[in-house]
Amino acid sequence: MSRPYTVRVAEDPADREACFAVRKEVFVVEQGVAEDIEYDAYDAVAVHVLAVRADGVPLGTGRLLYGEAAAAKTGGDPTVGSLGRLAVSREARGLGVGAALVRAIEDAARARGLTAVDLHAQTHALGFYERLGYEAYGPQFPDAGIPHRAMRRPL
Repeated sequence: MSRPYTVRVAEDPADREACFAVRKEVFVVEQGVAEDIEYDAYDAVAVHVLAVRADGVPLGTGRLLYGEAAAAKTGGDPTVGSLGRLAVSREARGLGVGAALVRAIEDAARARGLTAVDLHAQTHALGFYERLGYEAYGPQFPDAGIPHRAMRRPL
């Protein structure tokens, strides 16, 4: 079954801008996250993935932090990457875009020799990540005023 979109690593500046545009739409506009905390220094070193419709419209994005950039989010384990900023535009929800982005981030993690991926899930999304093989651990905590739980999946 072919998908009406493709997922790729965002290599060039136009792809990066498309990633940031989806994040702004979902996190800043829909969820009310302050723009000054949505974008951070990690954006410069992260691996960004992008889902685009056949006509080039961006549908979703996510990023992988690894090495030093991921240490604060993964308990300092250099073999664990950190998946974050996963966002799918409202029009594309229900098409499997989120799952395809997660798998692309896991592929990028494997390519860098990582053995697991951690993430901080908004609590309403726990079931989505559980279906993809992630397990929650630790207590609930707020991030940008939204309840989250840490989750991990071995690769």
